[in-house]
Amino acid sequence: MSLNKEHRIGRHATLLVLADDQNQKQDLTNQLKWKSCCGKVGSMESQKVVAAIETAAKQQGIIKNDLYRETHSLYHAIMEALQGITRGQIQLGSIMRTVGLRFAVVRGNPYTNEKEGEWLAVAIYGTIGAPVKGLEHETLGLGINHI
Repeated sequence: MSLNKEHRIGRHATLLVLADDQNQKQDLTNQLKWKSCCGKVGSMESQKVVAAIETAAKQQGIIKNDLYRETHSLYHAIMEALQGITRGQIQLGSIMRTVGLRFAVVRGNPYTNEKEGEWLAVAIYGTIGAPVKGLEHETLGLGINHI
């Protein structure tokens, strides 16, 4: 089993979330023919961030709504990415923090052996800080989980 260097799913998700225009996103999406979606969410509640990412992934056909293992895999990838943006404490409003985020979800096989199956990567990028305009800073999180 070896990771295919051209199929780094976390790198792909991170580049996708950082892409500024639709042409860049389209180029990244077409490279590997993996499933992906992007979206935005702003909130003082972490559960709203999770719900926005899950909803987008289900609506865009990244995961199947009726398969628990796919929802479960996505949940763990989201939680790992959220730990990255919140520095290990997945709390927002209760400690007076708010976020304005973009997210990308990518589904594909990052290994040279197809039998390794599909994986999900969730990249989140944006701002986090006190709920006062101008008092936030950039943040970036990445979560990867097998299906």
